[in-house]
Amino acid sequence: MFRKFLRTLAASPPRILVLGFATIILLGTGLLMLPFAHSNEETPRFIDALFTATSATCVTGLVVVDTGTYWSTAGQIIIMIMIQIGGLGFMTMATLFAIALKRRISLKERLVLQEALNQTSIEGIIRLVRKVVIYALTIEFVGAVLFSIRFMFDMPAGEAIYKGVFHAVSFFNNAGFDIMGDYRSLVEYVGDPLINIVAMLLIILGGLGFVVLADLVEIRNPKRKLSLHSKVVLSMSGFLIVFGAAVILLFEYSNGRTMASLGFGEKILAAFLQSVTPRTAGVNSLDIAGLRQATQFFLIIYMFIGASPGSTGGGIKTTTFTALVGAVIAMVRGKEDVVMFQYRLAQERVYKALTVTLFAFGLVVIATMILSTTEDHQFLMILFEVTSAFGTVGLSMGLTGQLTLAGKIIIILMMFIGRLGPLTLSYALGPKQGRPLYRNAEGKIIIG
Repeated sequence: MFRKFLRTLAASPPRILVLGFATIILLGTGLLMLPFAHSNEETPRFIDALFTATSATCVTGLVVVDTGTYWSTAGQIIIMIMIQIGGLGFMTMATLFAIALKRRISLKERLVLQEALNQTSIEGIIRLVRKVVIYALTIEFVGAVLFSIRFMFDMPAGEAIYKGVFHAVSFFNNAGFDIMGDYRSLVEYVGDPLINIVAMLLIILGGLGFVVLADLVEIRNPKRKLSLHSKVVLSMSGFLIVFGAAVILLFEYSNGRTMASLGFGEKILAAFLQSVTPRTAGVNSLDIAGLRQATQFFLIIYMFIGASPGSTGGGIKTTTFTALVGAVIAMVRGKEDVVMFQYRLAQERVYKALTVTLFAFGLVVIATMILSTTEDHQFLMILFEVTSAFGTVGLSMGLTGQLTLAGKIIIILMMFIGRLGPLTLSYALGPKQGRPLYRNAEGKIIIG
């Protein structure tokens, strides 16, 4: 009966993804519970190990204990491995090993990869997996080298290299974990151009999506042009980064708890980093709790939007947000079609964008309402925490370490759902029905 249950559970790609991520989280939890994984003599509580493993595998970055001091070097390496697997996807890693062993990739495995990488077809999916791994490792290597060189001015070479590698993996996978100690993240490097620029580039490249990275690499070929998807992702990502930096600079310029004491150049760096990071990276060079409420609410909006499809980030995705904005513009102009870069979006794409957004909004609202009853904290702090978990961001106003058992469970679930995506989880729990054989008669209701 148990085998029959497992076969049923793994009958579809979404269910395989859910089962795979859950398995990695449980394995990681078990490893973090072992004596060599933590610095303290006491064994960590199961819920804290589960929270950390979920946060790492779902590339979130929310932590209930300080990563840099609570976990040993072995524990930090376990976390880094989970970040890498969670960022690239366990199916991508499994396929890489299968390719190395020269094993044939079955049709079912290709379908799971299609779901994991958010592709519309299985054509060229194995080539994309190879590109994913090559691009990821190359970018992480360059980031690690640059970080290590800079850290060598502040610490011994061995420690600098280790921290350089860890933070390159964490930032590219948009995880937001840091091992600076005492939850400092990049606060002490707020005015450092190299650290800030490298961190932003790693986060942006990890958040664009591997399809876009492949497009950018192959654009050197004069016969190749950027796809509509890449154009939408690049244009919306660029707009969000610049607009976000301007808003944060405006709100925080004179804030004594964040930017007031910084020079103008440092303020620009801090504004841009804080504009990039809420879209699923979780790195901060400013005190999040010290931000003005307007800025904190603005970051909530950015965390909800998130990164781009097929990337290491979460949220509803930039393309979803763009499709909704396009639909609003089309309606205001009295047009039937949503047009982007002279291409018409299929109605199904707009419906999917609306469905993803409403699913996500509903989940955030429900989780926020539950946490408002289990946690004795301000509403904005709770909403910030929930949105950060769903968007797999990792930023916090200080609530994570004070969560009750019930609060930790809710945040764990939100991180898990946020990494898989609400639609993937809904298909896993109840697969969508086939196309109906008839259409109902058209009716009319008054809107607005």
